Amino acid sequence: MLKLSDIIIQHHEINSFAELLQVVRKSGEQGLVLIEFDLKPDFGDTPRDWETALEIAFTARR
Repeated sequence: MLKLSDIIIQHHEINSFAELLQVVRKSGEQGLVLIEFDLKPDFGDTPRDWETALEIAFTARR
């Protein structure tokens, strides 16, 4: 299981929610199947429906 906090800690270069979405999408594409939203991302562009946006990015397959 992948925790959102671990992504943010491991990728200190992430400066926006849009960048976080890209990393989350790549994690899902690599075959990870579970993600835990253990914190709310603290970026200025974090939308109200941030959990839904991250879930869609994580489960989207190309």
